[in-house]
Amino acid sequence: MLNTLWLLFFLFAALSGTYHWLFLDQPEIFGAMVQSLFTMAELSVQIMIVLFGTLTLWMGFLRIAEQAGIIDRLGHWLTPLFKRLMPDVPAGHPALGLITLNFAANGLGLDNAATPIGLRAMHALQELNPDPKTATNAQILFLVLNTSSLTLIPVSIFMYRLQQGATDPTMVFLPILLATSASSLVGLITVCLVQRIRLWDPVLLLWLGTFMALFAFFIASLATLSSAALNHVSSLLGSLSLLLIIFCFLFIGWRRKIPVYDSFVEGAKGGFQVGKELLPYLVAMLCAIGLLRSSGALDIVLSGIRWGVDALGWDNRFVDALPTALMRPFSGGASRALLIETMQHFGVDSFAGLLAATFQGSTETTFYVLAVYFGAVGIQRARHAVPCALLADGAGMLAAIAVSYWFYG
Repeated sequence: MLNTLWLLFFLFAALSGTYHWLFLDQPEIFGAMVQSLFTMAELSVQIMIVLFGTLTLWMGFLRIAEQAGIIDRLGHWLTPLFKRLMPDVPAGHPALGLITLNFAANGLGLDNAATPIGLRAMHALQELNPDPKTATNAQILFLVLNTSSLTLIPVSIFMYRLQQGATDPTMVFLPILLATSASSLVGLITVCLVQRIRLWDPVLLLWLGTFMALFAFFIASLATLSSAALNHVSSLLGSLSLLLIIFCFLFIGWRRKIPVYDSFVEGAKGGFQVGKELLPYLVAMLCAIGLLRSSGALDIVLSGIRWGVDALGWDNRFVDALPTALMRPFSGGASRALLIETMQHFGVDSFAGLLAATFQGSTETTFYVLAVYFGAVGIQRARHAVPCALLADGAGMLAAIAVSYWFYG
């Protein structure tokens, strides 16, 4: 899929460049296209410098949490919930701990680090699969919750905004939290309905009720605030949450006599390795997106969508951020490149830049995750995984647009 997608980017760029040359008398567009290739290649390296540091930092802290038993404790707390959501998985099975660790990495915004953990979890669930070519209910639920991307601390998004010169990288904290909560809630309820999981079970009602009550509390608490106040609260909560997580990991590690420095270094090495492997993909996607923009192809597509939105009488500012949302289910690398390109083109703190960051943080690469996770264990029949995951994606995108207009005006 990615091979075809990448080639189409170059094909559309070539067609658009030729159109501008022959019909609009703009031969200089080819020079702009060549310049965009070199500019985006240079930008990729600049981004990777910050990404190396971010991944290394958070993989180090995550390793401390793992060795201090924090992840195991989370798994223990979540066992009553998973027992009802995944009744076919025995209590204490290694898959539950791996699923918890995967959710922890996703929650911290470490989507690249979460992938290898998620693959291990999928292999563990496959050991319980009576039909190796057909996805089990537990595997589908895990995949949908993974693609719904419940992100509590979107570290990667903060990093991209910081690299692009944002005065306050954490300003998108609350919009992403609200949008990703809507996505995860819709994904979970949809799968429960399809799999006929008893939503009225007391334990499930307690978890879901608590989640929805907190969600409603957030909405009610923020409803009366102005846009400036909302941004201030979002920034404050984002910064405090980051620091609180770090100090908790360190304090618990120290109390349990974990060599926190050695553990951090051990985990950080894994983060450096993950970051190093991302550079070729980032260069490939950023250069292709830059070519699309410089050739005018992306503007042509967006102009058509904007015309339709105007015809309906809607505000069209969200259209500039749509490429990130539309690409997100197909490719994390392509959507990441579109996010960066949007922030560069419109400004990191523009409405389009902020909305694109919210899109990126509140949804996942559904088709990529499905192909990689199911492909890794040889599953050919995904059953209801795709429609449930796409429904969660749609809820996340709509929520991202709604909260962005609410927060950013």
